[in-house]
Amino acid sequence: MDEKCTMENLLLTTKGVCDLYLHGTIESSTSNVHQTFDSALNKSLNMQDKIYQSMSQKGWYQQQQAEAEKITKVKNQFAGM
Repeated sequence: MDEKCTMENLLLTTKGVCDLYLHGTIESSTSNVHQTFDSALNKSLNMQDKIYQSMSQKGWYQQQQAEAEKITKVKNQFAGM
């Protein structure tokens, strides 16, 4: 497995972990459990950001600029709610 593939796998796994910790935080029944999940979520989000930044710097995670027309269309769609 090459470095790019390894980083992609790490990013996907970290995103999955973030999702699990988010749901754990939301569904917590006590303050201690909530704080524990929240702390783990924040650490995982920081890790995800570092992996993303590293991949982006190497050109392995390409971003596409959203078209202004599409942004305006979605914005107007939700403005009426």
